[in-house]
Amino acid sequence: MIINEKDNVEILLQGENGIPAGHKRALCNIAEGENIIKYGYPIGRATRLILQGEWVNEHNIKTNLEGMLEYAYHPLPEQDGKQQASKGETTFKGYLRHNGLTGIRNDLWVIPTVGCVASLAQRLANEFQHSTGYSTLAFAHTFGCSQLGCDHEQTRQILFDLITHPNAGGVLVLGLGCENNQLSTLREMLEGKVDASRVRFLEAQKVQDEFAEGMKLLGELHEVAKQDTRVPLPLSMLRIGLKCGGSDGFSGITANPLLGRLSDTLVEQGATTILTEVPEMFGAETLLMDRCIDEPTFQKTVKLINDFKEYYLSHNLPVGENPSPGNKAGGISTLEEKSLGCVQKGGSAPVKDVLEYGEQLKTQGLNLLCAPGNDLIASTALAASGCQMVLFTTGRGTPFGTCVPTLKVSTNNELASQKPHWIDFNAGCLLTGTSWQDATQQILQLVIDTANGAASCNEQSGYHEIAIWKNGVTL
Repeated sequence: MIINEKDNVEILLQGENGIPAGHKRALCNIAEGENIIKYGYPIGRATRLILQGEWVNEHNIKTNLEGMLEYAYHPLPEQDGKQQASKGETTFKGYLRHNGLTGIRNDLWVIPTVGCVASLAQRLANEFQHSTGYSTLAFAHTFGCSQLGCDHEQTRQILFDLITHPNAGGVLVLGLGCENNQLSTLREMLEGKVDASRVRFLEAQKVQDEFAEGMKLLGELHEVAKQDTRVPLPLSMLRIGLKCGGSDGFSGITANPLLGRLSDTLVEQGATTILTEVPEMFGAETLLMDRCIDEPTFQKTVKLINDFKEYYLSHNLPVGENPSPGNKAGGISTLEEKSLGCVQKGGSAPVKDVLEYGEQLKTQGLNLLCAPGNDLIASTALAASGCQMVLFTTGRGTPFGTCVPTLKVSTNNELASQKPHWIDFNAGCLLTGTSWQDATQQILQLVIDTANGAASCNEQSGYHEIAIWKNGVTL
C-alpha cells in the first residue's frame, strides 16, 4: 500500500522477503540525509543510502525532531469560527444528571483519597457487589500523601473530576485521616458542584469499624442509584475520548483514520471528541494548529506543545525519541511517524478548545487535552475531563480498561482473531474489503450500543483501573 502519492516508501500488507507486515519498504533509492516520506510528510531522514526495495526501519532512519520551535497560525479556509454543528436525529439512552450532564453507566464508585486505603476501597466494592449484585467499582491509586505543590493539586483535581463524573450513580469518597489530601478540602471543592444525595464521605481513622460503616454508606447510595432510569437523549450529549496504544504499521492506515471519520461524524451531530497524547503530536502538531478555530485556540495549542517539550527537556530527555519497543516491532520507526498516524484519530473537524490536565470539558466539538502518551494515565485523563467512554486503537493488543468503558479497536485482523476477549471492533476489516462508509457506520453503532449499556470487553472481564500523572517530589 502507498498511502500518499508523495511517499517514497510503501507499506507491506503481508510479510515478504523478511520484511514483516505493516513495515516500510523503499520505493526508490533514498540517499543518506534524504527525508523518508510517509503520509505525504517527512517521518525522519535516512542515516545511510537505502536501496529500492530495502526494509526501512529504526536501523536506517533518524528523527528530524528537535527542541523548541516557533509556530505561526495559518488557518485553513474553513476554520473561520462560524460553523454550526448539524443536529441529527440519532439518539441513545443515558442517565440525565442534576447538572445537565449525561452518564452512560450508573455504577457505584469507591474513590480513595490516598493509597493507604486503596485495598479497603477494593474490599468494600467487591463485597458490596457480591452481596447486592449491583455494579460497584473501586479505583485504587498510590497517591494522595507525601506530595507537594502542583503535584498534590493534580492528584486532588483528578479525584474531584472522578467524584463528579456522570457515569457514577453514587460515590463513596474514602479517606484515611492523616493524609495530605484531606477529605475536608475535597468536600469544600465539591460543595454546590455535586448532587449531595449521591456522595458519601468516610474517614477511616474516625470510626470504630470502617468496613461496616463503608458498607452502610454504600447501601445508602444504592437506594438512590437504583431508582435511576435511562431516557432518550441526543447524540450531542456524548463525550468520547480518542486514544491509541501499542501501535503498529497499520494504526495510521486502518483504526486511527477510522476513528477520525467517526469523530467527524459525531462532531457533525453536535457531540464532543477529545484527542490527547501530546508527545504523539510532535512532528504533526502544525496539522492541528492550522485547524484551530481562532487565534486564541492556536496559542493554547502552541503552549500545549511547547510546555510538554519543556517538560522533556527539564528532565534532560530528547524531544523526538520513540522509546517503545512494541511500536518499532510493529513497523513505527520514529516519533513523527507515530504522530502522523496518531493525529488521524482527530479527523478533520476544527479544534474548538485545548484543556489542561485535569480540566473538565466546556466546549462541544473536537478538543485537545494535555496528557502523556502512557495508556492508562491518558485514558484516565480523558475520563476525568468528562468522557463517558474511551475508544482505544491498538495493533499489539491490551486488556486494560479505565474507569469508563474502554473499547479496543484493532488495527489488523490477526490481533482481532487472536484476542477476541480484548477487542471490541476490528478495523482490520478495511484491509479485506469493508468500505470506509460501512466501517464508520458499524463503529458508530458500537458507540451507541455501548452508550445504551452494552458491556465493553474490559467491563466483561472486570478490568477497571485509573492512573494519575506523577510530576513532582515525593517526601
